[in-house]
Amino acid sequence: MSRWVLVAEDERQLGEMICDNLTLESYHAEHVLTGPRALERMAKGGIDLLILDVMLPGMNGFDVLQRLRARGDRTPVLILSARADDQDRIRGLELQADDYLTKPFNLRELLLRVDALLRRQPAPAAGDDVLAFGGNRVDFRAMRAVTHSGDTAELTATETKLLKLLSGHAGTVVSRRVVVEHLFGSNAPTTTRTLDNVVLRLRKLLEPDQGSPRHLHTVRGVGFRFEL
Repeated sequence: MSRWVLVAEDERQLGEMICDNLTLESYHAEHVLTGPRALERMAKGGIDLLILDVMLPGMNGFDVLQRLRARGDRTPVLILSARADDQDRIRGLELQADDYLTKPFNLRELLLRVDALLRRQPAPAAGDDVLAFGGNRVDFRAMRAVTHSGDTAELTATETKLLKLLSGHAGTVVSRRVVVEHLFGSNAPTTTRTLDNVVLRLRKLLEPDQGSPRHLHTVRGVGFRFEL
């Protein structure tokens, strides 16, 4: 599955150029121009890597990174900065940035760094072959679940893909648009009721109390979050 990269860069032409080249490398790429917009997009989930410029309007990149880490977001972050000052590099690393690249940079080096960071992270759709939570045991390869009540249930391909995606982003909200595109393709309407039926079926199988789910949460107006 293609990985999702968010580029937070206030220079529109540069940001679009980075996104175009990420797309050529088979990534999904999105571009935002401000610090607050970067935080907003990250909160919606589904991003595998954030390329973060330091000098962003509204909120600088260091403040964005600090807020992300404070709310428990462990998404890899590659900082871009026009300043090569050691103190900036040290500050970024202290705030738990995963990499740091100064401008002007070689595009090929940027792409290699992106690849290296993403190779350290398991692909959301790959996951482990078995997922255990709340007394349930899901075998992704066999597309089968042994539920908390001891029953064995066969899963559809769509149910399996949804669980793999959300569990790969456990604790993070994955936007409805990302989920729909992953399950049904880029041309599917984001309002598709099929997704809601898949979620209801999984809750019926895997949640002791469907009305008060512990694992498969709907975040109204945003998307879905899986908790172990």
